[in-house]
Amino acid sequence: MAPTGYDLGLGLSEEHLALADSVRGFADRHLNADVRRAAVDAKAESLPPFWGELAGQGLLGLHVPEEHGGQGASLLELAVALEVLGRAAQPGPLLPTVLASALLVAADAKAGAELLPGLADGSRTAGVGLADPLDGRETGSEVTVSGSTVGVLGGAVADVLLLPVRLSSGVRWVVLDKADLKVREQDSMDVIRRCALVEAVDVVVPAERVLDRLPAERVRSIAAVIFGAEAVGVASWCVSTAAEYAKVRVQFGRPIGQFQGVKHKCAAMGIELERARAVVWDAARALDSRAEPAAADFAAAVAGVVAPDAAVRCGADCIQVLGGIGFTWEHDAHLYYRRALTLRGLLGRSSEWTDSVARYALSGVTRPVAIDLPEGSEAIRESVRAELAEIAELGPDEQLVALGDGGWVQPHLPRPYGRDAGPLEQVVIGEETKRAGIQMPELLMGGWAVPPIVAYGTEEQKQRVVVPTLRGEVVWCQLFSEPGAGSDLASLTTKAERVDGGWKLNGQKIWTTVAQFSDWAMLIARTDPAAPKHEGITYFILDMATPGVTVRPLREATGSALFNEVFLDDVFVPDDCVVGEINDGWTVARATLSSERVALGRGNASYPTLADLLRFAAGRDLDATAIHRIGEFVCENQVLDLLGARTVLKQLSGADVSTTSSVGKFLSMRFGQQIAEFCLAELGVAGAVAVKGQPSDKWMDQVIACRAMTIYGGTTEVQLNVIGERMLGLPRDADR
Repeated sequence: MAPTGYDLGLGLSEEHLALADSVRGFADRHLNADVRRAAVDAKAESLPPFWGELAGQGLLGLHVPEEHGGQGASLLELAVALEVLGRAAQPGPLLPTVLASALLVAADAKAGAELLPGLADGSRTAGVGLADPLDGRETGSEVTVSGSTVGVLGGAVADVLLLPVRLSSGVRWVVLDKADLKVREQDSMDVIRRCALVEAVDVVVPAERVLDRLPAERVRSIAAVIFGAEAVGVASWCVSTAAEYAKVRVQFGRPIGQFQGVKHKCAAMGIELERARAVVWDAARALDSRAEPAAADFAAAVAGVVAPDAAVRCGADCIQVLGGIGFTWEHDAHLYYRRALTLRGLLGRSSEWTDSVARYALSGVTRPVAIDLPEGSEAIRESVRAELAEIAELGPDEQLVALGDGGWVQPHLPRPYGRDAGPLEQVVIGEETKRAGIQMPELLMGGWAVPPIVAYGTEEQKQRVVVPTLRGEVVWCQLFSEPGAGSDLASLTTKAERVDGGWKLNGQKIWTTVAQFSDWAMLIARTDPAAPKHEGITYFILDMATPGVTVRPLREATGSALFNEVFLDDVFVPDDCVVGEINDGWTVARATLSSERVALGRGNASYPTLADLLRFAAGRDLDATAIHRIGEFVCENQVLDLLGARTVLKQLSGADVSTTSSVGKFLSMRFGQQIAEFCLAELGVAGAVAVKGQPSDKWMDQVIACRAMTIYGGTTEVQLNVIGERMLGLPRDADR
């Protein structure tokens, strides 16, 4: 099993996993605690002892074209390596050297031919500055540079420095030899890898070392990916260190990871790690693909917001979980926290990145998330498209029958109820039905009812309820939750007693969506009160027209009544409505709550989306705080879309998706809620009373309705427990 915090990392392909394993082996051999501590104790920064091996491994030139002595890989491959190395908090000028070579590759300048071979083979090192530009004046084809700049990463051990210079035509990056400059190591937050102050006095830079075709925005974008990848590695170390400590540190007779305060903090760290991985992965892909420049820079700006902040939060929370030991000089936790703070600081103010994202989005710049399907998809697509074309020609009612009987509605199910479709075919079907304009039947809770009946039900049950459900003819509800159980389904008290020909049920269910309109219900009841908590439960299907079933709508805070109480008074359920084995209903119920379906898309269309927010913001006079908040929403929306894409890609590769999908579910639960609250607050008085010409009613209603988002389907607190236990391996609560 991979160490906690690694998961699949930034890369998802087999090649990326192999690369990560190789780099991890290098780090295990060369980047131990003694190497870090030697760098901390050194009076001045120097090349680390593993520099030659680093170059020999090909890591310095991973992304450099082969004609310049590199490996010819992409920025994403470099990011994969940097994440792993970031977990080791490596000393030395690796980061500025690979950033400099990445910028030279992007600039496609003559300087690249001169400098890239040396940067790739380790014979030349580089420093990079991203802070205030030096002053420059153009004299013919040359540039004369003077002034000073701070925070030059790797400056003290660099052979060449890539620095910004302000010219009359704008800011340009130039390559300078260290020998022509005055370089002084600075007192740095990062005590392993330090920064320098660089001063220049009338240094003449030849034309070939002025990177004319490298816009400042692209420099920021490439830096965001490279710094962000290392930030992901830092966050990964912090998550795994905190989680492993929480498993073994005992207080009050229990591992501290069992206490929800600690478990939820660790889970929140894991969520930050997944957010950061998703955005850095996408930004690297965007820059590699030569996407529309604005869209690529947008993706990088999102990474510039999310990844450094995630590393800082994880660093701080790691120290908090460790407690006193984490605040000692001897423990490495503060070194990673320092590294995270430095990465964020060198990239510039977080607020500037966030505002940049907001302005991109408000001006219509986006980066739609697309899934690159593997080989074999086109053959599947051709077959699927041909079959769906015939269905598209049918009338609406005939279409529903054809979709249901053809296995298209839930294609992951076995035939004849599905199509035995693997993840790839499911994705193709989803894309092709949308392309053909075919509307699938809205199953609502029926989508949860069908999989367990197909898996555990009799053939008669499948014909009786599965077939009409897939045709959209049957409405289902779920009778699981009870007043005293809530999310703890195994604590149910509804009883089923054996009678002639079936069972007599008594009890109460609650929070039952659309029960007042339902034809059938999924129901679990206790058939053996003496059995342990998760045993002695049987799964039934219930005809809602059965005598003794009373549905009482619950008026919600919105004033509507979507949820219901359902009372069961001596309700007779025949034996042919038992699904699976008697007393083994928990197994069947779990099939209700999970399936092999590939989840395409996200969220509930009835709740606010980013599109709603941008429509609300259009034409409004937004202050700086509002613009910043919109930038945060745009970043979170991109995170959610990317987590969905990564979940699908993991499923396509056969990997476990529980971590990414759980994180996506948690984040999406609160997203619409926060948008509604923001829009209502921006309305001011119009958010408290209906004002003509303002969308008052819409947002007043949405704010109240959205309160349910973090409650139903398992509260956010329950989701944090799930993430902490399943993603990080933290111990379950003592009473479970």
